[in-house]
Amino acid sequence: MNSSTFVSESITQIPPIVWTIAGSDSGGGAGIQADLLTMQDLSCHGCSVITTVTAQNSVSVSLVETVSESMLLAQFSSLLADLPPVAIKIGLLASQAQVDILAGCLAQMRVIQMMVPFVVLDPVMVASSGAHFNPIDLDFSPLIGLIDLLTPNQHELKRLCSQYALAQDCADVGSNGSQQQQMIRDAKLLSDTFKCHVLAKGGDAQWQQQQAIDVYVSKSVKGASLAHSHAVFTLSSPRIATANNHGSGCTLSSAIACFIAHEFVIHDAIVLAKAYVNKGLTLGVSLGQGPGVLARTGWPADLEMMPSIKLVSSDYRAQDRFKPAPLNGFKALHQSLGIYPVLDDLGILKNVLKAGCKTVQYRAKLATNTDTDNRQRLTLEANIIEAIKLGREYHAQLFINDHWQLAIKHGAFGVHLGQEDLVIADLTAIAATGMALGLSSHSYFEALLAHQCSPSYIALGHIFATTTKQMPSAPQGLSKLKRYASLFARHYPTVAIGGINLNNLELIAETGVGDAAVVRAVTMADDPAKAYRALHHKWLQLTRPLAKACSPQEGV
Repeated sequence: MNSSTFVSESITQIPPIVWTIAGSDSGGGAGIQADLLTMQDLSCHGCSVITTVTAQNSVSVSLVETVSESMLLAQFSSLLADLPPVAIKIGLLASQAQVDILAGCLAQMRVIQMMVPFVVLDPVMVASSGAHFNPIDLDFSPLIGLIDLLTPNQHELKRLCSQYALAQDCADVGSNGSQQQQMIRDAKLLSDTFKCHVLAKGGDAQWQQQQAIDVYVSKSVKGASLAHSHAVFTLSSPRIATANNHGSGCTLSSAIACFIAHEFVIHDAIVLAKAYVNKGLTLGVSLGQGPGVLARTGWPADLEMMPSIKLVSSDYRAQDRFKPAPLNGFKALHQSLGIYPVLDDLGILKNVLKAGCKTVQYRAKLATNTDTDNRQRLTLEANIIEAIKLGREYHAQLFINDHWQLAIKHGAFGVHLGQEDLVIADLTAIAATGMALGLSSHSYFEALLAHQCSPSYIALGHIFATTTKQMPSAPQGLSKLKRYASLFARHYPTVAIGGINLNNLELIAETGVGDAAVVRAVTMADDPAKAYRALHHKWLQLTRPLAKACSPQEGV
């Protein structure tokens, strides 16, 4: 897909406002200039509070002048009165007075603003040319409690750890593995000190070789769909050999602010920003005699640019808790999912299969009452056996939700897992039986975790509000679904789920997602079989114009 496809299609009708508080780079590669270019490229309206004016080109920085305290405060106050931000990126702060003034302004904003902006602090200390900007003793502690994300590179991480009396944990160690563990410790200590998320960048780490590895320390995440809060991850990508990297840190932090402004959770904002920078580096251009600049490439839609995610264990080692794909893989679908009913009633299941449905999911849940636990398990297993039997009888792709052991035991066509079950399921055992695997996701981050398992399909949801189960995240909506589909639909069968019915089916089809799962649209219908046929026929009309005349048989 052309990278400019989404440029004019902001998530909101009016571009969200994002501020950059940073220094001006007269060479146009970093600072305010790089931030504003990124914000424009990602469909945000960028506003600027300039902290310093620099005379620099691609080779050197010849002069840095700090703006007056009154000018800094006037810029902030003027913007706040008329153009309040959804997110703020903070870059170069040139004096302690600027830190203190900014802390006061942010604190005041929290008092007077109904919506508290998300604040990213990129503690710029050294220019690409090697020029030092910040005083050695610059104290960022007044910003504790006022920032949401800190994005230091390796030099800045070590310096901050040393400054805040964390140096005993920051000594350099020998092997690459040990150095990575030390980087993780440093990032966690900094996160605890500043009480915020930390994304420690590894691009400037000389000990990293073929992979560029960042460490993401996640604090509590409001609205996140999984318990990925209070977790630590490594995000790795193949190292991009280029000298055109001027402004990469500025671009990353401002891109994160933009994705937050478009209402993506921080996990998503970070992996999207990583992909954005990776492509920008890949297509960067040389303009002067020194390092070149990143390309501005629009909304990320290249799966190969996304980072690989690993969870970090308590011993500071990155581990494949999010399972890699088994060597023998999972069974491919025999046919597209199409309209994909998710059912918990065997009677409705049989009627829908009789109506011609060729892909269906049986989703039965166990209650938590231990007194009836054994009886319920026996009933559950009997129902799963019957569902699998019906699937075979009607030659359908029948998936069992969650209960992968029973699905293996009784030979289901496939199993569908949520993200929580993905962590504990034995994917190798599932693949060894020749079963198909479907995985749920509620965000870019979770869809990437699903992608790392190479499943048979990826479910994207929930799209609209639903009452079929308690959801820990907000509805994703059509704009996000369209973006998910643009990234994954070329690589996997994709299916949208959540609140989908006959009335909104056309909107779902227009996003480019491959298939649509339905629950209440079938289970709550007076005639579930008739409801399924209507949905199926309309989906064919919307997605397969040449097959308009096709419809499922009344019986098999």
